[in-house]
Amino acid sequence: MLSRKTKYGIKALTFLAQQEKNDPTQISMIASSENISQKFLESILLTLRKAGILGSKKGKGGGYYLLKDANDIKIAQVYRVLEGPIAMVPCVSLNFYEKCDDCPDEDACSVHSLMIQVRDSTLNILENTSLADIIAKG
Repeated sequence: MLSRKTKYGIKALTFLAQQEKNDPTQISMIASSENISQKFLESILLTLRKAGILGSKKGKGGGYYLLKDANDIKIAQVYRVLEGPIAMVPCVSLNFYEKCDDCPDEDACSVHSLMIQVRDSTLNILENTSLADIIAKG
């Protein structure tokens, strides 16, 4: 299940992508427009800034802004930054692989093969969807 953190992160990024000239936008404006707790949103935006997705400006006229064009920000990147692995089990993760303690043979594991299919389908959607795509569809 998608966490609120990731859902709100995507909503905030989409909001920022729709701002004219990519001017800095205050957290309070994003929070009120998207119905997100300002304190919670602050931590989400800070995480996205540290990951190089957002930039920020302090002081009067300050706020957050996208560092890249909305077409270049893929949802898979946002998901990994805010949520972690895309795979539902660690033994099929491409970036966060871990062997399962309870499985002696991954190749013979029915759950493993099913979760590879789930991972691949999910990854295909997330890697091929940008913020611009979400805006265009929504």
